[in-house]
Amino acid sequence: MSEPTALPVNTYFIEVSGAGLPECDGLYVPSTAPPTESESGTVSSTGYWNGKMAWDRADGKSERSPALSYSNSYKSWRICRLDGHLAYDDTCDDDLPPTTREWHVYHKGVAPAPKIVLHHYDPREPCPSPNVVFVIGGPGSGKGTMCEVAEEQLGWAHLSTGDLLRAELAAKGPQAATIDAFITAGELVPNEIMVTLLKDAMENLTRTTGNRNFLLDGFPRSLNNMEAWYEIFGREAELPTMLYFECPYDELEKRILGRAKYSGRSDDNVESLKLRFDTYKEETLPTVELFKQSNKCIEIDSSDKRHIVYERVIKALSNYTDAKHLDKPLSTKSEMLLGLRPFPPKS
Repeated sequence: MSEPTALPVNTYFIEVSGAGLPECDGLYVPSTAPPTESESGTVSSTGYWNGKMAWDRADGKSERSPALSYSNSYKSWRICRLDGHLAYDDTCDDDLPPTTREWHVYHKGVAPAPKIVLHHYDPREPCPSPNVVFVIGGPGSGKGTMCEVAEEQLGWAHLSTGDLLRAELAAKGPQAATIDAFITAGELVPNEIMVTLLKDAMENLTRTTGNRNFLLDGFPRSLNNMEAWYEIFGREAELPTMLYFECPYDELEKRILGRAKYSGRSDDNVESLKLRFDTYKEETLPTVELFKQSNKCIEIDSSDKRHIVYERVIKALSNYTDAKHLDKPLSTKSEMLLGLRPFPPKS
């Protein structure tokens, strides 16, 4: 038997849940089966079967090793029962077990088919720490647009507390009832809940996508936000870097009034802008000063054209960004966001 071609190490973990056949549920770890020749004649290496990654049950109980693997003969991913008989399969040529499609219930399985979640890190171990950059700027400073382009082009994950609060409510998550109670009472959602949502979102994305770079849009808005951050992440943790988008008030006003023509936002007017900007100066700028004093603040002049501002953002994030993203041409979406090409007319 000839030695198989060297393949990247299998470092993924698979979680199977919700199967009608409970013995298929559980954690699957990279297979440790020695190199062997499969039924299709493919020589497999450790962590692989038929040239694709393969997994054993973490509890070691399955008679078949690997217990989750790919069949060249049937062109399908397969999950087996403890006795080694196949239970679920998915016919495709995907490099990894599908996580967004419903699997087929094989003749040794029981409906419904299970849910498959791929983890980039061992879920039994603590999640690797995120690389966080706070993004702060006045209303109309363009920070949201720059975060969106950085996500599209540089591979950073863009998170905002507002989006997370809305998503938690829509999904009826564990914090939804508490959040709804505060909103119904006309009160602000406690900082601790917002930071917990951020922490959970970052951990989930890190485990399921491998991404550890996060832009937190509009956070921290106040020193109280920072106190909640310390409560959740600890005061001993290194203070994240802050991108501070500076823009003169006159320019902010011009942008907001220009945006009002098509945004439909009720707060896109001079009166609301004045209130928002006063709140920003009173509550957020002291936080910016804290980061400046700690040499953790990168100031971005955002008064220029968007594509020029984006070049400054690239420079600020380059030390944390994979080189393959830095050389990537602008996508059509990014060109539109940066004002380099018009958005298509609305139908």
